[in-house]
Amino acid sequence: MFSFRSLWSRHKKKVFVTLGIAGSGYFLYKLYDAHKRRLDEVAVELAAEREHDERIKAQMQYHFETIQRIADTTTLPRAMHYLSNRINEELNLSVLTEILKQGKDVMTLPEKLELWDKLKVLSFTKMVLSLWSVTMISLFVRVQVNILGRHLYIDIARSQESSPLIEEATFTDQDDEQNFLAKADYLASHGLPALIFNMQAAAAEILKNKQLKDVFNSSILHETVVQILYTFMSMGRPHHWIEYLMAEDAKLPSLTPSMSSNNLILADGSKFDQLMKEAHSVLSSDEFTHVVEVSLKTVVNAIVNDIFVEQSGSGTPSSSIALVKLVPRIAQTSQVILDEPTTNQFVQTIKSIQDVELFFTILYANASTV
Repeated sequence: MFSFRSLWSRHKKKVFVTLGIAGSGYFLYKLYDAHKRRLDEVAVELAAEREHDERIKAQMQYHFETIQRIADTTTLPRAMHYLSNRINEELNLSVLTEILKQGKDVMTLPEKLELWDKLKVLSFTKMVLSLWSVTMISLFVRVQVNILGRHLYIDIARSQESSPLIEEATFTDQDDEQNFLAKADYLASHGLPALIFNMQAAAAEILKNKQLKDVFNSSILHETVVQILYTFMSMGRPHHWIEYLMAEDAKLPSLTPSMSSNNLILADGSKFDQLMKEAHSVLSSDEFTHVVEVSLKTVVNAIVNDIFVEQSGSGTPSSSIALVKLVPRIAQTSQVILDEPTTNQFVQTIKSIQDVELFFTILYANASTV
């Protein structure tokens, strides 16, 4: 007993130090173990989030590509077919050409010149109007399907929460969505008369000093077409051309900022009203104006090149041609511009423009924020 007390007395400090070190070590081990488990949990959570994000991105990409295919294969061909028929009805050049053929031996020279002058103006009017209309309807339809695609994507995402109210609302919105897509026909059914009138006025202004005997090369033709477009686009107030694509009442009031995105939504109103307002906002934006300018410039270049290559018949651009011989080719080109979209080289050219691709990618990505 004495020896134990003596031993304890001599070594108790060492024992306490050892126990303290051991306790500290155990505490640090437990702390490290808990920290390691938390790091493992965080790593698993981050991996799950990355997998979820990748899955969402893949779904969005698939949905985006599907939406573009719908525009290319369904909505745009239907709108283009109707537009082509209406333009050919309103600007039927065969009447003038038939009069010229039948009266070539009986008409006086002044009468022939007057008819040729009318044919000159109307041929340029139809060609420039066709290239403008096809460019705008191609872009407008893609704006529509991307806006609608975003709404459908959001509805699908929310419906996964199995809310009966959401399912009922989605069901009710189908008529509004169909009506929204049907507005792609507004240009052909309502906007065309005013468009023809103003485009013809622009063409007459630019062509008034150009004689049938004047020699045109690709540069002169390019400049002439650009001048007609510029004169037309400069008429009226800024963005006046939107009125050919959408009714004036698409500019609806009572807007409030969306809490979930940077878009504007209607505080009170139907789904159709909201879709129309969003489409009008996109068409009024500086970004869309830039896309329109780039697209028109690209299409004009392609058309002028096509006209002079076809005119030469040798696969290379011809150097020059008298305007009187160029007018029939101008008239023929109008129909080529209005061809079915899947085989229409100009529609495909618009679709492949880098700025156009980027614009619609950004439009869909920004609009897809729930």
